[in-house]
Amino acid sequence: MEAMPYTQSLLANGMAIGYHAKAAPPTVTMPRLKAMVSGAIGGFLDVALNFNTQAMLDDNLLDQFFKIGWKMVMLGDETWLKLFPGLFIRHDGVSSFFVKDTVQVDQNVSRHLGHELNKDDWDFLILHYLGLDHVGHIGGRNSALMAPKLSEMDDVVKMIHMNSILNKKNDQGRTLLVVVSDHGMTESGNHGGSSYEETDSLALFIGLNNDISDYSSSTHNIIYQVDIAPTLALLFGVPIPKNNVGVLIAEILGYLADDQQLKALELNSWQLLRLLQAQMPGLSCRNYLCDGFNDDQESKITKCSGSMGKMFCCLYTNAALLQNSWMSKEFSRSKSREDYSSAVTAYYEFLRTASEWLSRSATDKPVSLLTLGIAAMLMSCLILLSLLFNMCKEVYIRERYLFDLESAMQTWYLDETFVLGVILILIVSMVSSSMVEEEQYVWHFVASTLNLLLLRKAIQCPPCGGAQDLRTLFKEQNKISCFRLSSIFVVLVSGRILRGWHQGGVNWTNLPDISKWLEQAGTDNIKSIQLVSCLLLMTLSLYVLFLLGSNKKVVLVIGFSFLMSGLLVLQHVTKHQDGMFVSSSYSTTTLVQIIYATLGASTFGTVVALPWLVPFSISEMCSNQDLYMSTSAPNEVQNKSLMAKLRDSLYIIGWTYISCWCILQLLLQQTINSMPILLLLVQIFASMLYFSYSALHHKPWVEVAAFYFLGMAGHFALGNSNSLATIDVAGAFIGISSHSTVLSGILMFMITYASPMLFILSMVMYISVKETSYLPSPFSADSTQLLKIMLGFPCLVPLGLNSILLTAYTIILLLMRNHLFVWSVFSPKYIYVCTTTVCVYVGVSVVATTVTYTYLVLGFRRKMQGELSHQQ
Repeated sequence: MEAMPYTQSLLANGMAIGYHAKAAPPTVTMPRLKAMVSGAIGGFLDVALNFNTQAMLDDNLLDQFFKIGWKMVMLGDETWLKLFPGLFIRHDGVSSFFVKDTVQVDQNVSRHLGHELNKDDWDFLILHYLGLDHVGHIGGRNSALMAPKLSEMDDVVKMIHMNSILNKKNDQGRTLLVVVSDHGMTESGNHGGSSYEETDSLALFIGLNNDISDYSSSTHNIIYQVDIAPTLALLFGVPIPKNNVGVLIAEILGYLADDQQLKALELNSWQLLRLLQAQMPGLSCRNYLCDGFNDDQESKITKCSGSMGKMFCCLYTNAALLQNSWMSKEFSRSKSREDYSSAVTAYYEFLRTASEWLSRSATDKPVSLLTLGIAAMLMSCLILLSLLFNMCKEVYIRERYLFDLESAMQTWYLDETFVLGVILILIVSMVSSSMVEEEQYVWHFVASTLNLLLLRKAIQCPPCGGAQDLRTLFKEQNKISCFRLSSIFVVLVSGRILRGWHQGGVNWTNLPDISKWLEQAGTDNIKSIQLVSCLLLMTLSLYVLFLLGSNKKVVLVIGFSFLMSGLLVLQHVTKHQDGMFVSSSYSTTTLVQIIYATLGASTFGTVVALPWLVPFSISEMCSNQDLYMSTSAPNEVQNKSLMAKLRDSLYIIGWTYISCWCILQLLLQQTINSMPILLLLVQIFASMLYFSYSALHHKPWVEVAAFYFLGMAGHFALGNSNSLATIDVAGAFIGISSHSTVLSGILMFMITYASPMLFILSMVMYISVKETSYLPSPFSADSTQLLKIMLGFPCLVPLGLNSILLTAYTIILLLMRNHLFVWSVFSPKYIYVCTTTVCVYVGVSVVATTVTYTYLVLGFRRKMQGELSHQQ
């Protein structure tokens, strides 16, 4: 209020009337613009289309104005140009997604304003300012830039009001200034969800000539955003858009005569009645109307009840009868204010009831087509599960044949039962809207409980063959037991810290957590933690890399790339990141782009070149016993050489994936998330150590499921939720000098799914440290069979779990399509489920491609070496 004194004076003096205009989710720009110009409820597909806006084909106000010959000008967000191509005689659009720009994006609009106000060749002027939205994204609602930006907007309102409203003569017509916001914003500077802060938008009308002094405070006036479209349509004498579900704003039409106001309400009611008839084909109010209009009209007013169709017809008929009764009293109409008020009340009762029902029924879709899609998903899910079952059966047969573990393998352990039970828990939780909103509790419970079961099993099961393989590191079996227990204990402690880092979800975000405590402590403390996290992450990355003990030259080169990337991130943190605003200077952008190039070159170069650089020396292989692995080596020297080099290469490549991904996330994530990134890396390393020592104590699918659960728990530990408001939009423009939908979309995906992707990529390293004695010999089996067994569980388990959850939630969403929270809870969750599917398939594809490429290259080199030896 202090930042916009002129606008507040207009409200206080009765020269303007303002409303809290409730916006429907999703609270992003494009569907909100559609709602204001068409009065229609959008779908959640508009969230995706928001980044690639298409021309609007539905009936809308701008098309109506264009048809009656209005000249229109647009300045600001280019979304208008994409929605309404060819309608503007002049325009100057700017990108709405480059959120780092808080100055130029508004100056580009204001520089035209004075010139346009002096022109008289336009009838409709759109000014879409973006600075407030961008300031909020960068620094939150309490940003230091918020008050100056609001003051700038107040000057714009003052300029338009004084030039186009106060100074207009009667013969020049009248001008209406409508100030609206497309959505609200959370305290952290995000939007897209359904919280009060996000759906509370503005609708301010300046220039009306009616008496609005009773509404001058206007803090209590609440309308719906879709109500703007029918109000403006009837205010300017154009048809109401045919798909409108909004209701006329009574005070805005207050200057009209009583009969004109009733006529406007009648037109709005006719339009909604047509929509009701389209949604309910059997609905017909003709009999009600025919029976109702007679001399004894007032006696026909009844209390409405029964089915929805009958109630709608009854409400509409009552309003029409009351209007007809008032109109029939031609000589005493001025004295019958009670009859007039009754007619207005009856019309609004019908309008609000119809609008509410139509807003909910907007979710109706062809169930038959959706059923076919679900059937295809079920078929895909069954195929994946059958492949997984056959893989379990094949591995079980090999283990029983090689190790005589029939009695042990027939035992159904508690951890295996729990993993299967988790699937049921997750499916059941999807049915509840509250559980969907607070899904983070489920994943934290699942991850911590499974690791507790693994800890219990580690205590019960003594160390076996793994101790012999690691005898150079640990001489005694009791040390190995302690090491296993310590590893799983580290995972549990890290998980508990991650659990308390962010109080995610929707309903309990006000509860205290570690991140809020650190923010209260000040930005200096957050930056100190960020620097410490960077240094510890670099140290751990180099330590684990050098644990391998072989290929010293290759390891040194890769370690140097880790060090360079980490130092560049440290430089960016210390010099260019102030903890609140993302700097957009040229030097900052260049430095970030150098970091991108360094990390990309390190990762891609390691994956492509390492299999070709690994030396094949049998004498070296005989002296090097793969000290970092827990499994016993095959008997054949050649088999040992190939398999050892394969695992050696996958170990380096896998850790390169993990380390580079974590370093990248230190750059992209919010500063408060630097410590959680380090803890996720610690969890991966500790889990790898534990499972490498476990030999055959655990089923492989249980171990991969444990990684999957940790990845999903980490997803929520980084502050994500099932609300679109937690998506970090500002981070998606780090290192981008100009707007690019593709690049910013990729960065947004990487930030949001940092944890799940990290744990899926870790499957490359997992393959290198696990028991492989049951694998067929590379010289007695073809590559397809060997790769199938190596990649089976790391790929099929994430795909299978994701397929079950995706299929189950699709069925649940179909059943919940008429639920009260289908737009605010279930639809956003489905977007996350679908995007998680993309994450899983991308991650699994990278893992499968990496392992296959490495194996084929090493196999090719081994074959060529054998041929050369044979020729010699």
